[in-house]
Amino acid sequence: MAESFEYKGNKGSGGELHQKPEADDQVMTTAQGCPVSDDQNSLRAGERGPGLIEDHVLREKLFHFDHERIPERVVHARGYGAHGHFESYGNLSDVTSADLFQKKGQKTPVFVRFSTVAGNKGSPDVARDVRGFAVKFYTNEGNWDLVGNNIPVFFIQDAIKFPDLIHSAKQEPDRGFPQAQTAHDNFWDFISLTPESMHMIMWAMSDRAIPRSFRFMEGFGVHTFKFVNDKGDEKFVKFHWKPKLGMQSVVWNEALKINGADPDFHRRDLWDAIEAGDYPEWELGVQIFDREFADKFDFDVLDATKLIPEEDVPVKLVGKMVLDKVVDNFFAETEQVAFCTQNIVPGIDFTEDPLLQGRNFSYLDTQLKRLGSPNFTHLPINAPKCPFRHLQQDGHMAMHNPKGRVNYEPNSWDRDENNPRACPDRGFESTAEPVSGSKLRYRSETFADHYSQAAQFYRSQTDVEQMHIQNAFTFELSKVETLAIRERVVSHLLNVDETLAKTVADNLGLQEMPEAAEAAMETNTQLKVSDALSILKNAPNTFKGRKLGILATDGMEEDTFEAVKDALEKEGAMYEVVAPTVNGVKTDKGNHVKGDQLVDGGPSVLYDAVAIIASQDGAKRLAEIPEAKDFLMDAFAHKKFIGYTQSTMPLFEETNLKSKMDKGCIELTSTKGNDFIKELRALRFWKR
Repeated sequence: MAESFEYKGNKGSGGELHQKPEADDQVMTTAQGCPVSDDQNSLRAGERGPGLIEDHVLREKLFHFDHERIPERVVHARGYGAHGHFESYGNLSDVTSADLFQKKGQKTPVFVRFSTVAGNKGSPDVARDVRGFAVKFYTNEGNWDLVGNNIPVFFIQDAIKFPDLIHSAKQEPDRGFPQAQTAHDNFWDFISLTPESMHMIMWAMSDRAIPRSFRFMEGFGVHTFKFVNDKGDEKFVKFHWKPKLGMQSVVWNEALKINGADPDFHRRDLWDAIEAGDYPEWELGVQIFDREFADKFDFDVLDATKLIPEEDVPVKLVGKMVLDKVVDNFFAETEQVAFCTQNIVPGIDFTEDPLLQGRNFSYLDTQLKRLGSPNFTHLPINAPKCPFRHLQQDGHMAMHNPKGRVNYEPNSWDRDENNPRACPDRGFESTAEPVSGSKLRYRSETFADHYSQAAQFYRSQTDVEQMHIQNAFTFELSKVETLAIRERVVSHLLNVDETLAKTVADNLGLQEMPEAAEAAMETNTQLKVSDALSILKNAPNTFKGRKLGILATDGMEEDTFEAVKDALEKEGAMYEVVAPTVNGVKTDKGNHVKGDQLVDGGPSVLYDAVAIIASQDGAKRLAEIPEAKDFLMDAFAHKKFIGYTQSTMPLFEETNLKSKMDKGCIELTSTKGNDFIKELRALRFWKR
């Protein structure tokens, strides 16, 4: 194994690390052999200006990265999609001319693809990872792709670092593992040398990275964009997706077992919900602010590693998205859908965010490589639903070409639908942003605070969530073999929260605490706690859309079962019967109840809560089945609510849980179905 050592380097103006060669044979070059002066910053016009297309170093690096994998996506390979619509809540013409926001009740078709980032196509769904949340709006003026994540910030500030980030997170190239996980030396080596990642890494180690379902997670546009109205007036905007069913995650041990029991857990959940008519819904919210606010805000709004707390700029809900149709063919739609951040429509525009500028450049290139042709827009899933007319022709897999003799302009032929013209009055125009400055590779000093919002995020979590973050850092770093890397990460955590750093260091058994990492800017500990950053502080107080696992045996109390089932139906929740045989069970009244899962195929990790309704003899037999004992013990360990009938005590006794029963264990009778469901609305019994 290669020895790890402390690389010497200088900090840039934004706090980024610049490592310098010590010999001629260590000088980085392009593939053409041209020496590279700066591998941390792309070329832009002015310190905070837009990226420049002449940046051959950025282009070569991104192009090579985009073309590394075929046929699956380089990132976001593991994805799942569905169709639906977006319905506007009102008229936003005062801030944007975007067609889909012009009148109340206007519906726009959408296709959404959820995904993990690091794993391959065959990786499990519930990996600890960022989730992609990409929405294609088929508007009346073209397709708008809002290509975001379930976390509002990102690891890096400049797109030139994206290949490095993903290379470090993917399986290590010499051994080909581990995949779909970041618990290895390469990833944490990169993170420990990239202070700008510290805010994002707090989110990635939180419960946000192991969502219970696509249906129970937020989505974010990540970057700052612009809204532009018909007068050309512009405002800054950030996009948020708020799930109507509320947020929910799983615990880490549960995630590991879910992946073993059902690696398609998130896919199956989305498919089953839509097929059952329980259509997932999200509300689209916007944070709108002007340049005056941006100039006064503590952080640079062009920095994708930062967010704007909802307490500072409230999220205004402007519409609702409903997913109500599964795909007809997974490959034709989910695999062939091509999202490009450059796909915007009149009324929406980009900012000079250097990560967004690079994404605009890169996404089209990667789709060209992945789908083999610029004609990927001809595929039904990618084609606009509004009329589209252009003079582009030929190319691999051209499905339609210009009709007639005209394939150029200007021309003197008759004007008709086959001879389109650019329209200054209706066409897209970029906002008239004044640009000046020297051509340079530079990280703005306004990007240099790497720890303050990380600290704010951690302080905003509940005690339970903070403990999960501590445990996540401990687990991930325990898989890192190189002591120096573990110590470097802890040195960064000291700038975030001293208790967090010491807890992780103690859990890892570090003999000495490292000194705090040198910070480009001192951590601002005065940032206010933001409750919106916590999952548990925003508990949905409903069991709607969730699933109860009912472990049943012959002779179970039918009246109790019916009471629970009726209460679940009223709540809008689902259930499955887990039985000793796939045929199901007979109740104490002699009626048959169909089984949905076999005991050894329906572990409690697949359910949000469990109930055990068994006869005494049945409970004794369950006590002899290892999987049945696991069903109860896992549910208890994962702090789930457990319903039970008195006759099931033999199972509790066999698992040594009878003496440990708490208020999260709820006795069931034929009259307590509704009371049981009310308790389930808390989703977990965290006091256990």
